[in-house]
Amino acid sequence: MQVLVELDLPTCLEDFRLPPGVNDRLQNLLDRQDQGEKLTDSELKEAEGLVDLAEFLSLLAQKGWRRTSVRPNEQHSSKPVEDRTT
Repeated sequence: MQVLVELDLPTCLEDFRLPPGVNDRLQNLLDRQDQGEKLTDSELKEAEGLVDLAEFLSLLAQKGWRRTSVRPNEQHSSKPVEDRTT
């Protein structure tokens, strides 16, 4: 079974990051935890989810950078692309 998903991705790699307000919230939670403050279960789940999202966005940016740096003039299509990095 194959699933094709089309996404409108940011054209600039700088856009592959958490929005400033979301990043501020994550930093606040991590700073409080680093200072020894015990976060609530809800805050821990929120922080874990935001870290996962930030890591995912970072991976997208790296893949996009790799793709554009290897083939800068190639047009992207909606066809599935093989991952040749593995």
